Formats: sequence, C-alpha cells, structure tokens
Amino acid sequence: MKIRVHVSLKPGVLDPQGRAVHHALEGLGFEGVDDVRIGRTVELDVADDTSDKALAEMCEKLLANTVIENYRIEKVA
Repeated sequence: MKIRVHVSLKPGVLDPQGRAVHHALEGLGFEGVDDVRIGRTVELDVADDTSDKALAEMCEKLLANTVIENYRIEKVA
C-alpha cells in the first residue's frame, strides 16, 4: 500500500524558507502571493495490513516534529 505523509509547519511557527521563496517570487514580478509555507511529502510503501495506529506512530516518532509540525496521512489508491 502506498502512503503519503504531508508534513507542514504549525500556524505561528516562523518559516524562513517560505519567506525566502515569497521574497524571490516578488523579485521575479509575481503579484498576489500573500504568504508561502514550505512543507514536505514523505512517500512510504507499506504492507497492506499496516494499521492507522502504526502509521501515526511513525509520524509522531520520526517523520514529523510534532512540537512545531502537523502531519496528514494519505492512502494512495
């Protein structure tokens, strides 16, 4: 089974990489971009019987820093 884990910074956490991209977009003349937040996607290929609990544990123990990041698990068809 294919799994995608989307990890993003929690609201209120500073995102220097997003700020740099926002500045670069403005420098290239793109208008109307109010904010940029950078995240990451982790793709996993796991056994079909892997439980939702096990997936959440993977995220909370390794894939996301839950102090400053949120995560969302997506099962890919």
